[in-house]
Amino acid sequence: MNGSRRRINHKISAILFHLCLKFPTSKQLTGGAHTSNKITVEVNEQEITLPDGATLAEALSASKTPYKDGTAIGILKESTERKSGDVTEYAITTPKGEFKIELTGADESSKQIWSEHYKDYEGTPVRWISKDAVAFGPFETDISPTRGAKSFERFEVAFGAGGFDPKNTHLIFTKNRHTSDYGSPENGTFAKIISGKNVLLEFNKSDAIIHIEPVIEWEKMAERICTTDLSTQLDDGVKIFTYFEVELAPLAPKGAEHFLSLTRDGTFKVGVVSSSFISDDNLQGEMCDYENFEPRVVGTVSIRTVGNGNGRAYISCDDRTSSIMHSVVGHVTKGIELVKLAQSGQHLDVETIPRPITILGMSFNEAEEQLSEIGVKLVRDGHTEDDAIIVIQTPPTTIEILGAAKVKAFGVPNSKLVRIELYDDLAPKTLNFFRHAIGLQFKPVGPLPVLMTYENTYIFKAEREAEKYKEIMPENSPKDKVLSGEIGVTNQAARRMGMVGVKTEDDDLFGPTGERFASTNIIGRILDIDKLKHFKDGDVMYVTESIGEVE
Repeated sequence: MNGSRRRINHKISAILFHLCLKFPTSKQLTGGAHTSNKITVEVNEQEITLPDGATLAEALSASKTPYKDGTAIGILKESTERKSGDVTEYAITTPKGEFKIELTGADESSKQIWSEHYKDYEGTPVRWISKDAVAFGPFETDISPTRGAKSFERFEVAFGAGGFDPKNTHLIFTKNRHTSDYGSPENGTFAKIISGKNVLLEFNKSDAIIHIEPVIEWEKMAERICTTDLSTQLDDGVKIFTYFEVELAPLAPKGAEHFLSLTRDGTFKVGVVSSSFISDDNLQGEMCDYENFEPRVVGTVSIRTVGNGNGRAYISCDDRTSSIMHSVVGHVTKGIELVKLAQSGQHLDVETIPRPITILGMSFNEAEEQLSEIGVKLVRDGHTEDDAIIVIQTPPTTIEILGAAKVKAFGVPNSKLVRIELYDDLAPKTLNFFRHAIGLQFKPVGPLPVLMTYENTYIFKAEREAEKYKEIMPENSPKDKVLSGEIGVTNQAARRMGMVGVKTEDDDLFGPTGERFASTNIIGRILDIDKLKHFKDGDVMYVTESIGEVE
């Protein structure tokens, strides 16, 4: 009976087997996770399925991801292969905190011993502490100890053999530059401490190494690209990063505003790229107060506040200690991968938390509508009609406004706000001076006091004497005549350099500031020329830049 049942079961199994061959399952058709003509990708951590051969543009469309024209997009394909020799950084966890080491130096044999046996050193206690070093051990190795004192720099790592016996080996971390005989191998150190150096100063004899983990830098272990070419074809499994997000530091309101001004158009312009940071240099030279002292861990946004490069914005790509020259103004909370993939000259899409609060150039009605949505009260000052234009806001920074939940705004009649078009392609250096002089590099509205008016000429002098630290070399000087409404700046060829002028009529003899053509740089034109008639000596004309507008 049992034999009959087994024969019947075999027949049923055979029939089912042939049916499966004739009618494969859906999983067999799709090859498991996806069909042969489909790929799966991630766009800003959102997983989507696309046809094989799909492009970057199709991925953005399918994921409904907004794209800012001209910004670079990072594409990362993680590699599953990794060689132990590729790992050069290790994170060491102790009761006092974590520090990292990087394999360097000339002692290749010690590097190999470390790479093959680092897990064996977990649980190793502190053996001794001096003012110059701390040692963990003992444990056995096959190092070749040498006799004689060696020189050590701060924050280096070496093996040392007590009594010159490899069975009594210690891990030695130096704290100061010094000379000593630790029974180290001939070539001395094999690594250096690259972060968490303050941890070394906290150890006592009850401490031990808890955990050692290799730091796998994905950017070194992956195929990667950062591109503006939306026709780039995608492979299965790639990760796409279109923007990064920065959460601003409440303790650094002025520095945060500096960063918001830098990224006012929503982009971070990549200047210098190194293994430890990328920078945006567009506000280099602008002073920024030091406000916030923090370690510069990966993703830290900081502003250099003193010395060469002050005003420059940095984003850390690896861990660094705190610096009295770098005020921390925020941290990258999303998209650090894009930051690490960026190349010099590229523009990156950036979003901030909070978003900037700038009501300059708005009417009181417009400002109240915007501010009410975020719970901020508007206090009117100056010309307070509904259609008055706001030209000053107090406090000036986003973080201070949110903290107080109130902002005082000074308004002027619309006739006091003049739209201008600036010629960046013709007079870039002079415009660098002009924007700094009236503050247009930080905000959308700038004051331009009227120094004097005569006949058809208006002369202005900025309150900020930017000519003292900005060059105004001859640039885009007129040839035959200046046109009505053209804005001129007196260059360094004349004694009154830095003066700004406009004429309401064409002139073939003198520039807008009354100087010879050779002493005049033309930087743009006024679009609201009729508004000039409202100004007299001592008034303040407020200007706002209008990009791409035609009169």
